[in-house]
Amino acid sequence: MRRATLPPIPADIATQRPLNLAELPDNHVAWLGHACFAIKIAGNLVLTDPYLSRTAGPFGFGPQRFLHPAVRSADLPRFDAIVISHNHYDHLDSKALRAYRWRNETPMICPLGNGALLSRLGFTEVHELDWWQNWSQAGLTIGALPAVHFSGRGLLDRNRSLWASVSIAAGERRIWFGGDTAAGAVFDEIGDRAGPFDLALVGIGAYEPRIIMEASHATPEEAITIARQIRARHAVGMHWGSIMLTPENPFEAPARFRKAALEQQYGASNAWILQVGEARGF
Repeated sequence: MRRATLPPIPADIATQRPLNLAELPDNHVAWLGHACFAIKIAGNLVLTDPYLSRTAGPFGFGPQRFLHPAVRSADLPRFDAIVISHNHYDHLDSKALRAYRWRNETPMICPLGNGALLSRLGFTEVHELDWWQNWSQAGLTIGALPAVHFSGRGLLDRNRSLWASVSIAAGERRIWFGGDTAAGAVFDEIGDRAGPFDLALVGIGAYEPRIIMEASHATPEEAITIARQIRARHAVGMHWGSIMLTPENPFEAPARFRKAALEQQYGASNAWILQVGEARGF
């Protein structure tokens, strides 16, 4: 696939304010970049899909990020749980996870077939979930839900492990984390069985060329449709602005996301675009 030249990086794509995740206010979400979020929900601190290294690939090969994450791997605080949606390198970053200092204390929640890799990275409490299964601890419930995607970290392991979207619930709050997904009717079922949600974290980047990507990544317009299907009150557009995985302009997605929110009567104020390093209450 031909790679496009990186356009000028917008000056306001990342906040200049320091981000202290250990002091993240309750019921706030902070974007570290790409699909990596720190979520403080009813007193629980949860991390999603930690890709924090420079390269999304093995042995230093693969696409390289052009925008630094908001927090370095070694500076991550202790989390109450870490969530992995699937095993692609830009979602399951071995280097970042090895640098995490609380691997013996932090539960790791992942779809089926990913536990062995996470155990090799030093995590001692790994919980594999099938779609529609939940894990709970101290008032925090994390569920694996369907997604339209695929898995694999090499030439011989395609779809040998499961991929998922994820529900994160505690107290009166519910968040849906999309991981990677294309559009699909399954999100109506998620809305009926697991919704509604206060917030959806939904991918809006890496969607061209459509003949290839339509089976695995949503467009910004489809992302709004997904948020509506799962009955999310607000939606954050993610999976853009840090790394060029596909040849579209990596900075065009936010405008399309907001425009789609208007056109689909979701409401422009309900379609959030965060700066990398920004935290916002939900």
